[in-house]
Amino acid sequence: MTRVAVIMGGWSSERPVSLSSGKGMAEAARQAGFEAIEVDVTRQLAEQLTAVKPDVVLNALHGPWGEDGCVQGLLEILGIPYTHSGVLASALAMNKDKSRAVYAQHGLDIAEGGMFSVADLARDHVYEPPYVIKPIAEGSSFGVFIVRAGANRPPKELTDGTWKFGSHALVEKFIPGRELTVGVMGDRAMAVTEITTLREYYDFEAKYEAGGSRHVLPADLPNAVTEAALDASLRAHQALGCRGVSRSDFRYDETAGRLVILETNTQPGMTPTSLIPEQAAHMGIDYPSLVRWMIEDASCPR
Repeated sequence: MTRVAVIMGGWSSERPVSLSSGKGMAEAARQAGFEAIEVDVTRQLAEQLTAVKPDVVLNALHGPWGEDGCVQGLLEILGIPYTHSGVLASALAMNKDKSRAVYAQHGLDIAEGGMFSVADLARDHVYEPPYVIKPIAEGSSFGVFIVRAGANRPPKELTDGTWKFGSHALVEKFIPGRELTVGVMGDRAMAVTEITTLREYYDFEAKYEAGGSRHVLPADLPNAVTEAALDASLRAHQALGCRGVSRSDFRYDETAGRLVILETNTQPGMTPTSLIPEQAAHMGIDYPSLVRWMIEDASCPR
């Protein structure tokens, strides 16, 4: 029986989400016929994996260290096949500034924006509001602020010392419209989901709390827009060099006719409320079968 180490937890701000994803994936792996061992990751991960002796690592980590190429590099050093994207694709996708450059190079529409020091952002508006401030390399909407039209000053978190996401941030002009997300599984786009929420925007609570958001699957869109979103998600996946499962997020501005890519997640959530399992089910793939595919797709490039 194939032994699968499901690595989860860790110490990033997304630890709770990772634990939920990991536990769900471990149970699904068992249902699919694998021996699944749950590993709550520490900085001694190499020793933890040496003790487990897995045939494959099912990566359920989210955020820095687990999603940005660091763990992927360690697994390649150890020679253990692992799920999801490799070192370079993980690092590129996690860095919002670098991924924007890749998207633009491959003809995908991105919001006007750029990198600024937090000190400059705290002093005055760098764009006429509305605009969005994002950490360079965080997930689950941690540290994201929307500066609304008419705001007199930047967010207080930038001036009162509570910003904890580095010395620089990405700023993008706010794109009005509908929130769309599209999964990719190997070489095929999965489906288009529209996300609606009663909160100010699709933040951490909207993503993971019961009732925080509503997922419309398939999204009620003109066929041309659906096809464009499916195509753009696959192009983003391939442009970044992703493998396995990824998920790209978009804003669709109906008035301007723009489909703007926001980011690509190389370690999409696999919690009970997550989007990838929903899209797989829509395609006729149940959760254990999805996890089986991910495990069988695992590789170690070096």
